[in-house]
Amino acid sequence: MATKVVTYRCQEEQTSQMGQSMELSSQIKKKKFTSSDEEASYSDFYPIIPADVMSVKELLPAPNFPRHRTWDVLKETLDMDEVREREKWTLFGNEAEKVEIDVLRNQQLIRTRLDRMTLRQELKKKQMVHMKYLEDLSMKTPDFPIPLRPHTVWEGMAVKLSCTVQGSPVPKLTWYKDGIPLSKTLQPWRYNLVQTFGLSTLEIRRCCAEDAGEYKVVAKSSLGEATTFATLHINRYEGPQAGLEVSRMLTPALQQEALFGATFAPTFAKEGETLTLRCSFTDPLLPFQQDVTWFRDGVQLKPSSHLELQTALTSSSLCLRGVHKEHEGLYKVRLRTCEGYTEHSAYVFVKDAPAAVLGGPGSPLHVEVSDVNRDYVFLRWQPPSADGAYPVQGYFIERCNIGVGEWVRCNKVVQKPCYYPVMGLSDATMYQFRVCAVNQAGVGRPSKATEAVLTSDPNEPSRTMVVKVDRGREIIITKDQLESQIRVPFPPTGVRVCELSDTYAVLCWDEPEPRGKELLTFNVERSIEGKNRWHLASLDMVVSSPRFIAFDLEKGVSYNFRVRSVNKYGLSDPSEPSAPVSLGKAEASPPAPKGVQATRDTDSSVLLQWAEPKDKQGIMGYYLYYSEVGKTDWRTINNKPLTGNRFIVHGLTRGKQYEFLVKSVGRAGNSKYSEESEPILVKSAIYVPCPPSAIALLHCSGSEMLLSWRAPSRDGGSPVRGYYLDRRAKAQSTWREDNVKPVTERLYRVSNLLEGQYYQFRVFAANIVGIGKPSKPSEFFLCEEWTMPEPGCPYDLEVREIRKNSLVVLWAEPMYQGQSEISGYIVELSEGAESEAWRPVNEEPTLETHLKVSGLTSGQTYRLRVSAVNEAGVGMASLPTEPITAQTKPGTKEVEIGVDNDGFIFMAFETDVMDEGNEFVWSKNYSEAIDASRARLETKNNRSILTFNEATEEDLGLYTVVLSEHSEVSSSYNFTAEDLERLRELAWHIRNPLIELKSGWNVDVSEEGNVRLWLQTEPLSNDAELHLILNDREISSTPARKVNFDKASGLLEILFEQLTRDDEGSYTAQLRDGRAKNQFTLVLVDKKFQQTLAKSQANRRNWKRKAGPHFEKFLSWVVTQDCEMIMTCKVTNLNKDSKVTWYKDGVELKQAVTEPSGLSTLTIPQVTKGEAGVYRVVVTDSRGEDESVLELLDEEFDRVMQALSKLCALSAGELRVQSTADGFKLYCSMKYYLSYLQTSWHFKNRRIDLDERMKPGSSMLKLWIEIFHPTESDKGKYVLEMFDGKETHTRSLDLSGRAFDDALLEYQRLKQVAVAERNRARVTKGLPDVVAIMESKSLCLTCFCDGDPAPEMFWLKNDREVVTRDQYHIAKEHKCTTLTISTVTMEDSGNYSVFVRNQHGSETVNVTVSVYKRGEKPPADAVEL
Repeated sequence: MATKVVTYRCQEEQTSQMGQSMELSSQIKKKKFTSSDEEASYSDFYPIIPADVMSVKELLPAPNFPRHRTWDVLKETLDMDEVREREKWTLFGNEAEKVEIDVLRNQQLIRTRLDRMTLRQELKKKQMVHMKYLEDLSMKTPDFPIPLRPHTVWEGMAVKLSCTVQGSPVPKLTWYKDGIPLSKTLQPWRYNLVQTFGLSTLEIRRCCAEDAGEYKVVAKSSLGEATTFATLHINRYEGPQAGLEVSRMLTPALQQEALFGATFAPTFAKEGETLTLRCSFTDPLLPFQQDVTWFRDGVQLKPSSHLELQTALTSSSLCLRGVHKEHEGLYKVRLRTCEGYTEHSAYVFVKDAPAAVLGGPGSPLHVEVSDVNRDYVFLRWQPPSADGAYPVQGYFIERCNIGVGEWVRCNKVVQKPCYYPVMGLSDATMYQFRVCAVNQAGVGRPSKATEAVLTSDPNEPSRTMVVKVDRGREIIITKDQLESQIRVPFPPTGVRVCELSDTYAVLCWDEPEPRGKELLTFNVERSIEGKNRWHLASLDMVVSSPRFIAFDLEKGVSYNFRVRSVNKYGLSDPSEPSAPVSLGKAEASPPAPKGVQATRDTDSSVLLQWAEPKDKQGIMGYYLYYSEVGKTDWRTINNKPLTGNRFIVHGLTRGKQYEFLVKSVGRAGNSKYSEESEPILVKSAIYVPCPPSAIALLHCSGSEMLLSWRAPSRDGGSPVRGYYLDRRAKAQSTWREDNVKPVTERLYRVSNLLEGQYYQFRVFAANIVGIGKPSKPSEFFLCEEWTMPEPGCPYDLEVREIRKNSLVVLWAEPMYQGQSEISGYIVELSEGAESEAWRPVNEEPTLETHLKVSGLTSGQTYRLRVSAVNEAGVGMASLPTEPITAQTKPGTKEVEIGVDNDGFIFMAFETDVMDEGNEFVWSKNYSEAIDASRARLETKNNRSILTFNEATEEDLGLYTVVLSEHSEVSSSYNFTAEDLERLRELAWHIRNPLIELKSGWNVDVSEEGNVRLWLQTEPLSNDAELHLILNDREISSTPARKVNFDKASGLLEILFEQLTRDDEGSYTAQLRDGRAKNQFTLVLVDKKFQQTLAKSQANRRNWKRKAGPHFEKFLSWVVTQDCEMIMTCKVTNLNKDSKVTWYKDGVELKQAVTEPSGLSTLTIPQVTKGEAGVYRVVVTDSRGEDESVLELLDEEFDRVMQALSKLCALSAGELRVQSTADGFKLYCSMKYYLSYLQTSWHFKNRRIDLDERMKPGSSMLKLWIEIFHPTESDKGKYVLEMFDGKETHTRSLDLSGRAFDDALLEYQRLKQVAVAERNRARVTKGLPDVVAIMESKSLCLTCFCDGDPAPEMFWLKNDREVVTRDQYHIAKEHKCTTLTISTVTMEDSGNYSVFVRNQHGSETVNVTVSVYKRGEKPPADAVEL
């Protein structure tokens, strides 16, 4: 409470006579008041509370601020003081009373001012601390809630550009004009910059043309940067000139409002990439349209550090850096129009980034944090759509302390449901959280980290109250200050369960009221229902917030919980027990959807619908999957759950068949897959055609008009079957049908017209579905006979072969040629969709009705038109084409030329866009049909082949192919003389083929000494022929030389049982198979023949040796992972009499083992220097013998030891620290330790020398070094180096920071435990278990003990202390005590025990005394006294 209690001492005054005013005055001056900063006397004091604070107290509501005992004491004290003062003043006269009242009033005023001054200082200090706390809580990146807005003003007017900025810490603002910073000192007579309370304003007093441009404001702080910009347009007004002329200011034409032009399509991005969406406008944005807004899933998007929104006059864009799956959704851009709004939307798909491990799952998404407390938060998330190679088993939760920057795992056991409570957090700390999915392959990629969360007490704001006092000041009052008298806390209330799962229960409760000023923690106790045995459940943790997670509960058992409050003064009584708590049932996965149905939509998308489960409780959405028919590669469609039951799947390939699956998404995981949908072919749905366009007048005779028009841009999936024409005169308002039967051509002659009249026309297109919408009405054409000398306009313009740098335009010659023949055509080009800046493409008129336009810019939009030329000049231009973007569409293919298997030259064209009814149309020079006598056409699936019967120079030229219903699918090839020559040569080789050789002549010598000559060709037919020539004479098979020829595999081999000198020479194989033929020669003479002959003879001799037992594998050694050496060899060709014997240095070894397979092994489990020597293995029987020798000496033995040492070093684990009562023990475990392995210890990059404080050691399975009596100087990095003879292996441990502190703390604890164990009280000479004594005798029990300090000793009978009284006598000496019972009776029977204790511990020894009567037998197991 922001009040200051001031105590002061009231000194008694000596009464005097009324006339002695000076003495009275001096006595009054002795009266002393202490200020708030002075120490008050502790005798005769009572509390004084300032009047302004008193008013605050009276204003506080009673329920929140209970009445303090101080107020009662104050009231009683004031009442007593009033009575005493009244009695005292009756002794004085009026003059003394007035003087003292004035003095007291002045002193009271001074004291009150001092108290108020001190109070304000303390309030300011607390306010600064609290503001710093609030500032830390409100850390926020810069943002513009109200951005700059564009302005259009007249020249000479004033304008204000304003924006509001927010952020903590307060960002710094900088203004820019066209990229140049603006300041207050820059032309202060024109610019005025004002920044107050987050509002920044730039005022331009008198605008001129130079002030037009882009103005930008940049807000920067330590947390980031934000930018807002707008454009300023200056309209200039120029009035009439002076003089007699009269000028009229024309009303400016209305500007065309902007609409969407080029827009963004459904987009696919990958996690971590940058997403950019852009749309352009048909016209510059008008002032009221410049507020273009973007939405995702219906929520408006705002600029941030990751999201950038930019709007210019002709375009608007969205740029999102570091895309996550949470950013997937339906993106919409909204543009204001005169009639309201127009919108464009498209779905953005975000795919998973590459898996962290092969086959790992995708990352979870939408991690949400709730129920934030001092040390507890609750997390929820959504499961990923991609399970990976195996189903998702659960999740790991990770947290990051922003101040530390390290991610730490929160749960050791995999968490199956998609929610988890996190406890053990630090108070007033910023955390971020993320989740990783786990499957059998490993841990997947982490989710997007949550926003930073500050752990704090959620009830803290309700415990603070701000009261406004005089002069605008405030007093902050907290319950902690009002409740400072609370010592031992009250118990909590309302213990209950707030979260329950099948593995844990989260308890919550209400803090005690009043809580008190001291820091409060809680102890949670648990008991099985009905037993009332309470145990501390929060044994290993400090519970700072009213939340506790109970993990170690047994299923099927009910528990009661209660909570105690704890502060520095003590422990409260327990709260009321909670209702019975037991673990819930495991949450089941949601049911799968049913009835998945796919419907045709467009050429790259289908509409997917499904029936939602009847029980939709717990379902958060759905995941979709697709696969091509015949494949099992199921891929995810969406990575963010969909909430409806229908979705348009984009990104499919036209002409392919797909199947679809759907999963339900819930907190317990994803459901099973639904049943597969029926396969669907991706193809555009059939609908009526689009309206035709570009109606042109080709000729007029005075009563007839010849019209043409452009075909619909989309035929609706079915070919256009005809057109209908309507007309109306200029004076008429209704349309009249002109043709009843549909016109199949896009030419139509309109008759029965009146000359001199104006007519307007519109056209309908019809297909199998019906008649489409009408075209836009044509302009009004005047019906009068054409007599102009120039030609009319060409028509039927068609654009083909659109590539990124070129295209081809075709047209039909004009129907009206003028007064002379047409001499050529001029093609013109304009850049942009609406540009009227036409430039000619061809310098000279072309005679052809087609032209290839090159030199285009990739991505640029163009329009083309054509004009005919005759002697009179250039005629009317045709209507321009639709805007065309110069780009090569994905999947575009060109005409290929080659030679088929029969040697005929062909051209082929293939496309993925092939529908029923479409045909490939081939032509020569875009107009001539293909001569069927010179070439033939064949179409297979999506491929068309033009094969020449016998290509000659007559067939050279430009060949074109186009798909009948898709003119954009087209290509061409110029067949030149060079191509003809090259392909003719290739055709000759195909018609006159050679037998292909797979493997040339080879010479093989077998183990028996036989020689094989062989070669292999491609497979041959059964009609293949072979002629084998040796030294100019044909040979065939003989008993000594066998010839084999396998035609199916093309294998030819010559086998020699024994090679001789007569076989030396040149071998030639001549092969013929139909038209194909070839021959292959092997020269086997001189050195090559000698080497083959020698190898054959050596193998033959060795083969004879192997007729008896012999070694297949000679003696060798290997070291296993268990650090054993195994010597092995393998013998073969054994019989029952064969014997294998091992020797070492001539001494037979009995421990060797020989298996029936011939594998013989000798295992040496522990290698020492005694294993060095010469090892010999002999195999023998009646057929002969063979031996293998291995000298395991010198270098060979060193290699064995080095291999063993390397395995020992590699098996060494990580260095660990173990605290003992003597100090630290750094150790590493290994499978086996060998003394050959050289080891050394290093500390801080220096080798550790042996001394009294550090002692290394080793055993068969461990290496260690002991550090006795560790100090701070032993903190640092320790390294163990192990040298195996070739390589050095290291293990290290950084014994510093928390690791050192924990180890040192454990050492000190163990040391104290050892001291306590050594000095604790214990019984050194105990008592027998059972003692029997006859009634009336005396019993003496003596016990010796030990301990430092000397322990206290007590005798107990039946757990009650025995003292010297009646027949009991206790004697105590140094560490010895004796209990004497004189004249024992039956009542003295019982359990006796001696209890010894000191400050280090205690011990109890029990003895049972059995008293029996005379004549009875004592118990058999008792010691009789």
